[in-house]
Amino acid sequence: MKNDYSSLYPYLYRYRFRYFLGFVFLIIVDAAQVLIPFFLQKSIDAIYFNSTRWNSLLPLVGGLVLMMTIISGGRFLWRYFIHGSSRRIEMEMRDAFFAHILTLSYDFFQKNKIGDLMARAVNDMNAIRIAIGMGFVAIFDGTVMAVAILIIIFVQDAETAALAVLPLPFVTVLILLFGKLVGKRFQKAQETYSSMSNVVQETFAGVRVVKSFVKEWYFLRKFADSNDDYRKANMDLVKLYGVFFPLISFFSGLTSIILLAVGGFRVVNGLMTPGELTALFRYLQMLIWPIMGAGFMVNMVQRGAVSLNRINEVMTAKPLIASYQGEVHEPLKDNTVIRVENLTFAYDEKTPVLKDVNFTLEHGEILGVLGKTGSGKTTLLKILTRMIEPPSGTVLVNGLDVREWDLMELRSLFSVVPQDGYLFSDSIKSNVAYGIDGADEDEIKKAIEISSLDRDLADFADGWDTVIGEKGLTISGGQKQRTAVARAITKLSQTRSCILVLDDSLSSVDAETENRILTNLFENLHKTTVIIVSHRVSTLSHADKVIVLDHGAITEYGQPDLLAMGNGFYAKIKSLQQLER
Repeated sequence: MKNDYSSLYPYLYRYRFRYFLGFVFLIIVDAAQVLIPFFLQKSIDAIYFNSTRWNSLLPLVGGLVLMMTIISGGRFLWRYFIHGSSRRIEMEMRDAFFAHILTLSYDFFQKNKIGDLMARAVNDMNAIRIAIGMGFVAIFDGTVMAVAILIIIFVQDAETAALAVLPLPFVTVLILLFGKLVGKRFQKAQETYSSMSNVVQETFAGVRVVKSFVKEWYFLRKFADSNDDYRKANMDLVKLYGVFFPLISFFSGLTSIILLAVGGFRVVNGLMTPGELTALFRYLQMLIWPIMGAGFMVNMVQRGAVSLNRINEVMTAKPLIASYQGEVHEPLKDNTVIRVENLTFAYDEKTPVLKDVNFTLEHGEILGVLGKTGSGKTTLLKILTRMIEPPSGTVLVNGLDVREWDLMELRSLFSVVPQDGYLFSDSIKSNVAYGIDGADEDEIKKAIEISSLDRDLADFADGWDTVIGEKGLTISGGQKQRTAVARAITKLSQTRSCILVLDDSLSSVDAETENRILTNLFENLHKTTVIIVSHRVSTLSHADKVIVLDHGAITEYGQPDLLAMGNGFYAKIKSLQQLER
């Protein structure tokens, strides 16, 4: 348990005073509960022996009422402090979990599925909260109550108490066995829940494809299978509980049978008063809670340990790409924006995706990139923004190696429109102004006009306030791309970004609209450096320079007009596209 819960120490230390107050009130409640059988004993003996008048019972009744009042108030207060602290810790852990995930590199999200991360953020966090809330209460309260009750009953009648608690060692063995079994089964249940969440997330995210291919039946069956696996995993836990807790109740009941036999004999023989027997019964009934609580405690603590391990698997993951930690150098103030020198890169260290790439992009220039599918175009762009780590000294922005930049500062220079421009389930206006607090509405309108999205606003029910579905599900591919372009333009105008990157981001618009967008771009963004990746030569004709990639190597580099007059890939693609038109 120590190793599992050590990562919680900073949170528990922060709330140590609240936990301390909670346990103080818990002790007060336990003390009041322990005193109740004493008042019952005195009251029953007084009535049985008829040695007092009824009005003499009023102090005893008043004492019972006082104890119940203390118990009620104390329970509220310990729950307020202990459960309140566990809720706060859960909130802080979930915030830290989400914040840490955002620091992780692109490769992490390729290896970990969204459904699994969601399950950890919800189900596992809930299990941890229960463990550090009710789990800690069960440990502390059960220990205090058990020790106090055992001391009292042995002081009152050691012989009877010794016989009555004989079944308890069997309960201890059951609890230890239960603790070993529940952890493995709960982990299996959590893993199957993550798997089921992945199926749901992937199905809903790709619902357009699911319906297009009429594959609802396939995903219904896939979900049904994962749902059944989750049921079986939970049933394994339920079966364990179904055996454990009845056995606990059975052995606990044996204590009452033993006490009834031994205590009844002693009362009949005048060795014990009826009040003392009633008090012992009451104490043994109270002792059942610590016994049962031990079982609940093992369950909750084991669940929490499993869930905490799953959370820590993510929290201990280190980003492969992080901000430079050495001596920080200021970028040079020459006009060179990007310089790539002898860049060779491979994902698997076997087959290079980029081979000896060299080019220079000056401030305000437009660079076009052409190449076959899989030639390394998108990889090159990811390296420029350091989504992928390049070899040291191969990529420089403003004269400084990208590996020596602060990561956020480097990426803030770029305004990127990727191939699959992601849109959020929000209004068009909010998507265009995404990530910019207090974005100027005039700049948003201007960006929408530049991207030619303004022509479609009249077709939307609420104009730019129209809420689009997740990933832009309710709008066309061309409208999605133009919204993403408008978002990038807004970032350029509202932040320090000075490099616009279009990664084949106009492929879903027609040639006439594309030409209008590019014309608007170059008329309004005079001092902006632009990188355009496209399969259309008409798009690349706007560039000052074009590089042609083939199997990761630059095979052509120069002005588009000069490349068009040659015999290379650029000229062939231009001829083919002219024939198509």
